[in-house]
Amino acid sequence: MNPMTESAPRPELPDHLSIDPRSPHHVAAVFEHEIGIRFNDKERSDVEEYCISEAWVKVPAGKALDRKGRPLLIKLKGRVEAFYR
Repeated sequence: MNPMTESAPRPELPDHLSIDPRSPHHVAAVFEHEIGIRFNDKERSDVEEYCISEAWVKVPAGKALDRKGRPLLIKLKGRVEAFYR
């Protein structure tokens, strides 16, 4: 067990969260803990952004990159659950 994660209370997981620090939906405090995303009852490790209330996730579209060198993202619709590991 990691003593650092035990002493710090976990913040509530937001409805809309992004791993991109430039996004308005990025919450740095959440990423201090390990989180998981379950999409349509399967755990996914490639989720870049999610929205629980609108039922979608954004994941990289293969190896394709945009003009700024970031992965192109596709939006998948379905049941989304976020949880702490």
